[in-house]
Amino acid sequence: MQFLCKEYQDGNPRVRSLVSETRIHLVPSLNPDGYELAREAGSELGNWALGHWTEEGYDLFENFPDLASALWAAEERRLVPHKFPNYHIPIPEHYLAEDATVSHGTGHGSGAVMGRWCLMPPCPPRQVAVETRAVMAWMDKNPFVLGANLQGGEKLVSYPFDTARPVSETPAAVPRPPDDYEDDNPELQETPDHAIFRWLAISYASAHLTMTETFRGGCHTQDMTNAMGIVQGAKWHPRAGSMNDFSYLHTNCLELSIYLGCDKFPHESELQQEWENNKESLLTFMEQVHRGIKGLVTDQQGEPIANATIVVGGINHNIKTASGGDYWRILNPGEYRVSARAEGYNPSVKTCNVFYDIGATQCNFVLSRSNWKRIREIMAMNGNRPIRRIVPGRPMTPRERMRLRMRL
Repeated sequence: MQFLCKEYQDGNPRVRSLVSETRIHLVPSLNPDGYELAREAGSELGNWALGHWTEEGYDLFENFPDLASALWAAEERRLVPHKFPNYHIPIPEHYLAEDATVSHGTGHGSGAVMGRWCLMPPCPPRQVAVETRAVMAWMDKNPFVLGANLQGGEKLVSYPFDTARPVSETPAAVPRPPDDYEDDNPELQETPDHAIFRWLAISYASAHLTMTETFRGGCHTQDMTNAMGIVQGAKWHPRAGSMNDFSYLHTNCLELSIYLGCDKFPHESELQQEWENNKESLLTFMEQVHRGIKGLVTDQQGEPIANATIVVGGINHNIKTASGGDYWRILNPGEYRVSARAEGYNPSVKTCNVFYDIGATQCNFVLSRSNWKRIREIMAMNGNRPIRRIVPGRPMTPRERMRLRMRL
């Protein structure tokens, strides 16, 4: 924060552009209780686990609703997308209660009913932390596009899914070219935005001064990143209910975990070098929010349409417009067929091109009113039965006259 303010005041054109064109939200600590514990012990006396949990004993990163397992359970029951959405999945109703507990399974089994589910009985309950509630409310309030949670104790970038899908539940995968950088692991369920997540992760790791120098192995174990400094969370440290998975499935935001260095709580004398290691990476990562497409969805009178759905062809994960009808969609360079849809309107489709240079392509949509809403109302008044066509010159039956009066 100090760097951004100072460089902005000094006229740094890169920082000025970033600050002027980006709404940047910074949270100094998601777990202030844990930070205080680690600070008291210091770099010499602390350990990897110290400060990881809150004072009440919660691991906040795994305290979110496990929407991934719920989605996969619904897919097994063929409920997606007609009865269970695969994007902007609502938070389970029981999770929002004051005395709520969170149960995390592996995605087996039953109960994938919108708003209420226990994924793999028995489900050991865990309380929902106040910090978790605050973060979820913050996510719902702001239309975030790109996010990163900064952690320590390792040196890599982790991207969703963090949840490992059991082999028995994994649907038949579409054949794709072999990837030199990832093992063939049947338990890994890739997100529809897998290529985009990898681009974002590489943008950070490649700009870091030492993150890709993995020839000595990882901080604690063997290198899990194949010398790239990036890894899918489920391959490295599978866990359900992560903040990254929740952000992806509940909001428009693409969230990654960035592990800044091997030392969980570095000594004060080492902070300057740690900053130099990560400075360029942080700037490069933030700039990626301006890669892809953006625009405004309005009606024919120019009024913005909130909660319109933006669909990108070939990527089975949609986003929604914000309250002002505006949207942002991070995409890799290429040509995309994009459509905008909203209740009561006819959909609009256009081709949008994304280029390698930073700067999102403007793709606006104007939607015309649809007659389907009125048609559905008339059908409902008729009991959703086919409406008999009235032939001119033929006398109407008493029932037909009654139905006509009801419709009018």
